[in-house]
Amino acid sequence: MSFRDDNEDGRADRDLRKPFLHTGSWYRMGSRQSSMMTSSQMIRDRSVSVLACVLIVALGPIQFGFTGGYSSPTQAAITRELNLTVSEFSLFGSLSNVGAMVGAIASGQIAEYIGRKGSLMIAAIPNIIGWLCISFAKDTSFLYMGRLLEGFGVGIISYTVPVYIAEIAPQNMRGGLGSVNQLSVTIGIMLAYLLGLFANWRILAILGTLPCLILIPGLFFIPESPRWLAKMGMTDDFESSLQVLRGFDTDITVEVNEIKRSVASSNRRTAIRFSDLKHRRYWFPLMIGIGLLVFQQLSGINGVLFYASNIFQSAGISSSDAATLGLGAIQVIATAVSTWLVDKTGRRILLTISSAGMTISLVVVAASFFIKSFVEEGSSLYVAMGILSVVGVVSMVIGFSLGMGPIPWVIMSEILPVNIKGLAGSIATLANWFIAWLITMTAPLLLAWSGGGTFTLYMLMCAATVVFAAILVPETKGKTLEEIQFSLR
Repeated sequence: MSFRDDNEDGRADRDLRKPFLHTGSWYRMGSRQSSMMTSSQMIRDRSVSVLACVLIVALGPIQFGFTGGYSSPTQAAITRELNLTVSEFSLFGSLSNVGAMVGAIASGQIAEYIGRKGSLMIAAIPNIIGWLCISFAKDTSFLYMGRLLEGFGVGIISYTVPVYIAEIAPQNMRGGLGSVNQLSVTIGIMLAYLLGLFANWRILAILGTLPCLILIPGLFFIPESPRWLAKMGMTDDFESSLQVLRGFDTDITVEVNEIKRSVASSNRRTAIRFSDLKHRRYWFPLMIGIGLLVFQQLSGINGVLFYASNIFQSAGISSSDAATLGLGAIQVIATAVSTWLVDKTGRRILLTISSAGMTISLVVVAASFFIKSFVEEGSSLYVAMGILSVVGVVSMVIGFSLGMGPIPWVIMSEILPVNIKGLAGSIATLANWFIAWLITMTAPLLLAWSGGGTFTLYMLMCAATVVFAAILVPETKGKTLEEIQFSLR
């Protein structure tokens, strides 16, 4: 087939999609109403304009974090009121991961077909319905259905938000703005812990609807991703969207031409065959994107957080809920520091330092558990090892938040080629959620087998991450998305 035929097929495919895309004008509002916004001085400032967009879509990751943190402060009340067994509540907690895996499978194709904003709109609706199901639940059926719906929405959010941020952010701000995704997740977790100290579990579920209830109208006031619009052949909307994001006094000619060249190059072949994956431009970014998201969960962060309250209790901290809230606050602060550092130091060095710090911290935790198993309970050495384990856990959480928490999502959104981003992003997100589910399900069994042995396994995974990040992960700081793709060829 000739290049011309390929282009004609691409135009025909886009024409088939356009009626569905144009059923509403909300996703085009940012570009269509750009003339109305010229009077606003704020929109003329590139950073303020992009930051406003990021803050609106960050409501999605806040929802993500609130979903993850909800089960911890509500376990006792839900179990008592609905007469649940421990296994039934454990199933309730794990169903969000199952729903997220389904959402992850669909996320890439949804985001490619109806756009990044349309994808977030779709994700918000099951989240709201899910929280209402949980709030009004009288038995496990509504409780489980609500958790699955939440997970489905979160699975879509976890892919779409970092991709949208990467596609709208200027190259010198992309790392920091991309890290806002994980920062928002940690804020959502902390809010669930904090509000859970005061609110009934049903009220807490109602409060869980707020991020998406605010997100839906907020989506009407931000532009669609210019790179997605360019890929769909909507040239006028693409340039208007980019102009809104960069400011009306900014010359966007160079960036427009770069994006057009990149889209033209990726559209020369409309379908990617498995045989094409042998080329470095495909297999290498796939390996990096999926590898980082898998290593993020293999670090055992969910297992460590799962056991954190027990570690606090063994160290003599009476209020484990308050300690868990404190740990959540530490996550927020450390992730905020990473957001500030990532565009200054670079992605690779933060990943390496982060995973190395986690490795050392887990050595401390594992050693304290091994020593505790050989000394008398209640002895001064036993108490000292309990305190040391708390220090190790807190250090690990700080290390995770500085790099391995936010940066894998940033790099995934930057490195995947345009023409396979939807499918590859879905696979990477699915892999992340599957390993998260696996770690969550196996952590209690492994910890019952051996606390020291469990943390040793997690430590080995973190050590492998140090090697992976230091040797294989490319530095993407200060490069446009098009420059990153060109460097991988």
